[in-house]
Amino acid sequence: MPDAYDHRAVLSFPYPDRRRARTVHEAVRVEAGDIDDDRSTATATREGATVEVTVRARDLVALRAGVNTWTRLVETAETVAATAE
Repeated sequence: MPDAYDHRAVLSFPYPDRRRARTVHEAVRVEAGDIDDDRSTATATREGATVEVTVRARDLVALRAGVNTWTRLVETAETVAATAE
């Protein structure tokens, strides 16, 4: 069965250590699924010191909106993580 989400962007965020990556990942992964809609969806994963967010969308406008949303979410998590240390 073909995937209805024809467009995809993969955002990769490397961190200096696993601890920071884990903190950012834990902060943003809870949003995955909660902010999905009928035009876009996203997943957040972590491998080692890198967090990866994959945004999939039915159209380019939804993809751009999803990328903007997830970039802001990660940026906010980074700011909070840096402040907490």
